[in-house]
Amino acid sequence: MITADIHTHTTFSEDGRSDIRDMVETAILEGLQTYGISEHLNYEYERLHLKIKGKEPRPTDEKAYFSCIHKLQKEYKNRIFLLAGLEFGFDHHSRTQERYCRTAEQYKPDFIINSIHVCLGRDCYFPDFFERKSKEYAYNAYLYRVLESLDAAYPYDIVAHLGYCSRNAIYPDPKLRYEDFSDVLDEILKRIIAKGKILEVNTSAKTAGSPFLPDTDILTRYYQLGGRYISFASDAHDVTRVGEKRELVCQALKSIGFTDLTVPYRGKYLLQKL
Repeated sequence: MITADIHTHTTFSEDGRSDIRDMVETAILEGLQTYGISEHLNYEYERLHLKIKGKEPRPTDEKAYFSCIHKLQKEYKNRIFLLAGLEFGFDHHSRTQERYCRTAEQYKPDFIINSIHVCLGRDCYFPDFFERKSKEYAYNAYLYRVLESLDAAYPYDIVAHLGYCSRNAIYPDPKLRYEDFSDVLDEILKRIIAKGKILEVNTSAKTAGSPFLPDTDILTRYYQLGGRYISFASDAHDVTRVGEKRELVCQALKSIGFTDLTVPYRGKYLLQKL
């Protein structure tokens, strides 16, 4: 059984909808033993002045977040293993990467998630990213951005939601299949393994045509190549999705051959039996 959900968000993030304490209490009620919060930092959004629904998103207050979660870690230490993480967006611009490095050094989060949200100057979550683009072009652009991000200057532990671009894609068949993008996916998976990073299974799949991201074909290839570090993420932004689909993911991972879930904590990898 999966008992660790380590990619979630609260109202400290722009798109979070539930209070941090409510999220922790829900994790306990769901029977989780390890729970990680990973508030968004999207410095590339700020650099590019990107907007959501016509306005620039509110930046996460890192100081307030870490002050709050460190207090909660002490309060809940006998009830749940609570991790204070961050989710970094990726930007090739050196000043943005330096800013992420400074944040990592200043706050020393328990773990860092590396995520691609912005590609070709837009967030590839939103349908307008795909306008006048073929599926092959759009998905390749995203995947090569993921590949580039694996050499980010900042320290990170987890490679998040591989297939993010398919969540709200407008194509009749939005699913990201290994067979259609095998060359670049192999490069991504091999580099993740070579760098000793963790591949995340994310159950916030939206309308991607898969129950989780990446799907079993890509996870199987990762395993075939020697990848063993795997983490679970509901990517919950409110209390209704904490731990969602973890039984389904557990069964899928076991059928592939995985035996352990990997939890990053302050530079170390803790293994939990599936």
